[in-house]
Amino acid sequence: MIFQPAIFTTSHRRERRITSVPRPVLFLFILGLCLQGAWHGARPPPQADAESLPRPPSVAALRLISLGDPLVTARGLMLWLQAFDNQPGISIPFAALDYDKLRGWLARILALDPKGQYPLLAASRLYAQVPVPEKQRAMLAFVYEQFFHDPDRRWPWLAHGVIIARHDLQDLPLALKYAQGITQHATGPGVPYWARDMSILILEDMGEPERARALIGELLERGDITDPGEIRFLEKKREALGIGTGRNR
Repeated sequence: MIFQPAIFTTSHRRERRITSVPRPVLFLFILGLCLQGAWHGARPPPQADAESLPRPPSVAALRLISLGDPLVTARGLMLWLQAFDNQPGISIPFAALDYDKLRGWLARILALDPKGQYPLLAASRLYAQVPVPEKQRAMLAFVYEQFFHDPDRRWPWLAHGVIIARHDLQDLPLALKYAQGITQHATGPGVPYWARDMSILILEDMGEPERARALIGELLERGDITDPGEIRFLEKKREALGIGTGRNR
């Protein structure tokens, strides 16, 4: 006879009914749940702390921590800075940011990556669009300052600054200042003629045709305009301005 081993499975799981829980314990449990819900409901919503943007460290310190790869550090810092207004449960409007610190961070990022365009793009098209004139002017001043480090590459952001100064701030002298920066310093072959011509248009808006005519003469005499179409445009423009002032060429 062959004996098969018997396998016995026993279950000792014990379940207790809720009615078996002592009433004082059950009462304390329910009270705790109620108090927890009331506490969460009474908590104020998280407040945005725009002043929490830290001051940027020195360029030397950033170069040290970049471990020989400043471009990666610059891009990482730019991503962090751009995302700073969106914190967990908090959305900080650009207008609430500390623009002195913001300008400092943008300047450090440009120092780490001088050929990078995104810091100036963000400055002119994001941070300069806030409905606070003082902060708009501060950011445009930053773009103007940084423009001179590489005019032939950074002119697009200053050109956008001309538009903001002209239409948003209604400040024609400021728009002319920025436009003249492009006309006088962004002279490379990659700079379009319309960008150089902005000074002429602003002078027209300011009611100063004589200065516009003089500027056209300087551009033609400078010799760096080789496109026949642009030369004809400037000559016709100068002639039209002369007619408007009662003067010929």
